[in-house]
Formats: sequence, C-alpha cells, structure tokens
Amino acid sequence: MSPTPASRILLLGFLNLLAFPHFSAADIANSGSNCRCLFGDSCWPSASEFSKLAKQVSQPLLNPLPPASPCYPLSRPSGDCDAAQRLWTDPAWRANQSGAMQSANFETFVFRNGTTSACFIDTTFGIPCGQGSVPVAGVDAHSDADIQAAIKFAAAHNLRVVVKGNGHDLSGRSTARGSFVIWTHHMKNIAFHAQFTPTGAPKSEAVAQAITLGAGIQWQEAYDAVNIRNRVLVGGLSPGGTVGAAGGWVLGGGHSVLSPTFGLGVDNVLEFTMISSNGTRLTANAHRNTDLFFALRGGGGGTYGVVTSVTYQTHPNLPLISAVFSATPNGTQTSGVLQTLLTDLMKALPGLSDAGWGGTAFLGADATGNVALSGSFVLFNGTMASANQSTSPFFSAVNRLASTGGNLTFTTSLIPFDSFQTWYTAMSAQGANVAGTNGALGSWLLPRDVIEKQPEHVAETLLPLTGLVMGLYAGGAVARVDPNAMGLNPAWRTTLLHTIFATGWVEGTPVDVIDSLVDQVRQNMTNLRALAPDSGAYFNEASLVEPDPLKAFFGDHRTTLKAIKRIYDPIDMFVVPEGIGSDDFDDALVCKV
Repeated sequence: MSPTPASRILLLGFLNLLAFPHFSAADIANSGSNCRCLFGDSCWPSASEFSKLAKQVSQPLLNPLPPASPCYPLSRPSGDCDAAQRLWTDPAWRANQSGAMQSANFETFVFRNGTTSACFIDTTFGIPCGQGSVPVAGVDAHSDADIQAAIKFAAAHNLRVVVKGNGHDLSGRSTARGSFVIWTHHMKNIAFHAQFTPTGAPKSEAVAQAITLGAGIQWQEAYDAVNIRNRVLVGGLSPGGTVGAAGGWVLGGGHSVLSPTFGLGVDNVLEFTMISSNGTRLTANAHRNTDLFFALRGGGGGTYGVVTSVTYQTHPNLPLISAVFSATPNGTQTSGVLQTLLTDLMKALPGLSDAGWGGTAFLGADATGNVALSGSFVLFNGTMASANQSTSPFFSAVNRLASTGGNLTFTTSLIPFDSFQTWYTAMSAQGANVAGTNGALGSWLLPRDVIEKQPEHVAETLLPLTGLVMGLYAGGAVARVDPNAMGLNPAWRTTLLHTIFATGWVEGTPVDVIDSLVDQVRQNMTNLRALAPDSGAYFNEASLVEPDPLKAFFGDHRTTLKAIKRIYDPIDMFVVPEGIGSDDFDDALVCKV
C-alpha cells in the first residue's frame, strides 16, 4: 500500500529529525520544569544575563510598554499623552510600537478573581497604568542573527515566548503577560527576482517575477514594490496597508479579494525561511523540508518557529471592474426586507463566484444609523459587459424588491480601474482607522453546497448577527487546489463565504458585562456553526470556536501538523492560543498539563 500524503510528509519529517541538532540539557536551564518562566518568577533572567544578550544583538533590548503609558503617572505624564490620545486608533502608530496591539483588549489582563491589569487611554478612570498582557522584555530583530540569539536566550531560561510583527492579531496570539517578545517589525528586506528557483529545485522549475519579503514587510510596502514592476500580489487589505505580508497573515492561510482568481496567500508561496527553536535557519519549499513547507502553509503562525521571509509568485497587474452597492430599508419594519435582501444575495453568490468576482458584503448600521446591506466586489481582468451580465441577477432582484413596495433605497455602481493598485489606492483612501478597539469575533466558513441548497435558511441565520462581514474570498482558484496539498484547513477548498461577526465594548467596561457580550457571541456561533457542522473557521479571524478549536481551525490536518511541530519545535517554545500544540498546555499556555 502506498503511503498517504500525510504519512509521506511525516516520514520525511522523521528522517529530518535524525539529523536535526538540538540544544543540550545545559542549554535549557529549566528543562525539568513543566512551566515557562515568567517575569516576576525567581527564574527570570538577571540584569547581568540580559546584558550578555544585549551584546549579541544588533539593537538595544526591548522593554515594551503599553501604548497609553505616555499618559502616566497621572501627576506627571512620562511622554506625549496628547499624541497617544490623538493616534490611539491609528494602525500605523500601533504597528510601530513593540507593546501595542491593533486590538486594545489584548493589551489587558484579567485575573482569575475578575480584576484587571490594564493601561487605559481614558485617564479619567484614575487607575494607575498596569503592564497588562504586554511583554516585559524582548529583542528588536533586524536580522536572522538577532532572532537566533533571542531564541537561544529564551531556551536557556525557559521563557514564555511570543512572536510579534505588526500586532494585527484578532486572537491575542502575539502577546502574553510576563513574556519575552521577538519583534520582527523591522525586518524590511525586499528582493525582486526576474527568475526564482526554489532552493534544491532544478532550473526547469524557475518561476518568473517572484518577490521575497522580510518578516516585517507590510502589505502597503509589498504592493508598492510590485506595482513599479506592473505586477500584483495576493495580499491583505486594511486601512493603511499595515498588515504584515510575511507573518501571521500567510501562515494562517491569507485571503484576498484576488483569491478567487489567484488562490489564497498560501497557494502563492514558493519558499519560506524560518529559525527553529534550536536556532537553526531552515529553508522550506517543495524540495527542502517539505514537511515544514506543508505546515507553514496554513498551519498557523507563532507555532513552528520564527518565519524570517516568504517568497511569493506575482501576477500581471491587469485592469479590474469594481462593483459597489448599498441597500437600505426605510421605515421601522425592516427585518422582512433585510431577510429578502440577504436571501437574494445568497442566491446570487455562486454565480458571482463562477464569474470571478471577489470581495466583501456587510450587514450593519450605516452612517445614519439605519441597518443596511452593502458590498464592494472586484472582477479582475473583466470587461464592463461581463460585469453587467454577472451582477444583473442580484441587482435586478433588489430593484424589483424596491419597486414593488419594498420601501428600499438601493444604489449601485460599476467602475473600471486600470489596475489593482489604482483600485487599492482609491479603496484605502475611503477606509477609516479602526485600530485600538475592544472586541471578540465569531466566524465560520460556509460551503458552497449549503448556500446553494438553503439560501433562505442561511440568510435567516445570518440576519441576527451583529457587525456581519461576508467575504467572497474562496471558490474559483481556491477550490481547484488539492485539500491535502498543505496544512491549511481543508474546509477552505469547499468554502464559498467566510462569515465574521463581532461584538465590542469601550475600555473600562466591567468584566461581567464583557462576559455577557461574549456569551452572546458564543450562542450565535452555535447557530452559525449548525449551518455546516463539518466545515471550519479561519485561524486568523476567529476567537470563539468552541467546543473543539483545533478541529475547527485545522480539520483533519491537525494530527499531521502536531507531529511536524514536534520535529521542528521539540521544546514547545512556540505555542499560541488555540494553535497546534496548545492542547498540551493550561489555558494561560504557561504550564504543561
């Protein structure tokens, strides 16, 4: 019997393990402990030990502070509090700080007794600034050597390690209380290759027009680098383009409005470089460390090592058509109209997908406070005629509803753009800063067959969800990839719609109120998951996927991924909430259970 793809990957991995060097027992001072060493523990490195580390790295050591810390102490603020308050929601400002997260709630820490350690930007609370969940020390990595020194130091002292790029993390995986951070934000190398041959591959497998991005490169920088060569990348979208292009985005899968045309981020990766937990620099591709290549393509960030670069294939920068719509029911009795609108959209989605559209629809309050259904989609390399034809079924259905007593305001537009970059620039100019908020997410991947067979039921289930985002990021090229080709959740290959909903709260909200809001998300997650119990969730954009998060995030690949993790991270240095290997630790990911 020939081995399955997963067993072949594991066989190669265990062969690698025979030659894989490890730290000796002397290198891991606390190897006998079941728990990581945290700041405040007696095992925490001394000042002299940190001084030795400082001599081994290229930049001063980090002592991260919460982003609101310039406003404290209240009697004599230590920095520019006005600037902190003005820039609090600016994603670029946050990305440039080792202690800041894009979602502010992950900077706080709630103790078991319900009390909180936090540093609030609202100084009227009169509460002293606490460190919360912000790491207390770390390395500002500018090179592989910096990361290797940081890893060896962390292993020698058995520290709780987190890896952080730009803080775009919706599950708090790149920060932890009392931890040691490896900050990759300043690894800004970019190399464009007219011809790229993956390490170990024959020349016949060279790929034209590829780009290698360092771990700190953000999507705005990546898009600029390829645009001057008239190319495009499958990448993330956010105000300011501050999401990392070679970090958690791609390691979790990486979706894009271009995914229906070119696949997910992981489908476009040619090669990774990574530093493992023993300090070894590894190259992973289809010819070298193929088991690691399998895991890094969708098996989750912060789990197998510190990725230092990613090489992507690029694509021609062709014209596209943008479709934008907004449908707002008028009056007080709007639920029936919204139900019809959502049902019409669900019925139209398979056809839009087949035509090549990608994009996002939203259900929530508009600028006037009315609940509206809106959307922004793109058709890459399409014509105006094909755009009109493929959007007509949905737009016509909504127009009929508006003209037959639907009491509905409906606007649409089809706009041609000469390139992806032109569209992206226009879209970014309209985006609002949304960082520095507090919230929790529910999400689920909805398969095409469920939407085709039960459009009314799907719409009925989605309608009560608050802040609903519906991403048409799959189908097309995504569906044509073998589900077992990589560590990505196989559910992506049958998905049509990535659904996300959220709840939020202002800082200082009592813990019991937050718990109540989160419980409502959990209940709605139960209803959403029931639409497709055997599907899953996107690792990068979900925080409440009980009862089995590992199954939800990784599907049948979770066992293979855990075996690969044991090869490349045998000391479990890299563990993140609900990531591979997290089930071996307590809820705080500090002590093994």
